[in-house]
Amino acid sequence: MKKGLLIVISGASGTGKGTVCKELLARESGIAYSVSATSRAPRAGEEEGREYYFRTREEFEQMIADGAFLEYADVYGNYYGTPLAPIEKRRAAGEDILLEIDTQGALNVMERCPDGTFIFLLPPSLEELHRRIMGRGTESEESLARRLAAARDEILLGKRYRYAVLNDAVEAATERIQTILAAERMRADMDPAQFEI
Repeated sequence: MKKGLLIVISGASGTGKGTVCKELLARESGIAYSVSATSRAPRAGEEEGREYYFRTREEFEQMIADGAFLEYADVYGNYYGTPLAPIEKRRAAGEDILLEIDTQGALNVMERCPDGTFIFLLPPSLEELHRRIMGRGTESEESLARRLAAARDEILLGKRYRYAVLNDAVEAATERIQTILAAERMRADMDPAQFEI
């Protein structure tokens, strides 16, 4: 059976990862979303098991000790991680899996899963990125300054990804990603059995 794609989408904070991933999942019914775990508190409207699995810092550290993550990172004082077992099981069954993770986590996944499809979302400009983060209304002046400084560094890391997609409009960015996935599904090295005649 052909192994499912591991699709990793990341970018700087405020780039629109969540919005683009939701649009992609709405258009591509064959992709399963990998729900991450985090030690941060839920934001308004977030639900356990939908946006994240919310764990205490102590629970998260026990999961790390148990080797339960494909990757994990401490981002802005909170842990984020991708549970490993569900991903391995679903990919082995031929299902495509989508990970929406930060750049630090994505770089760790690149080392463990070099066959992944790594897509970096770029903002139209740093000014637009600033506007998007401010629009959330969840950041203090201090955390906003910290996120914008980190965003510059994260954007430079985008050069290590296989693909870079400009998120100037959600629909257009999603269509670009769909084109990438169509090409990835036709890669000869993803299904060597097709050459057995």
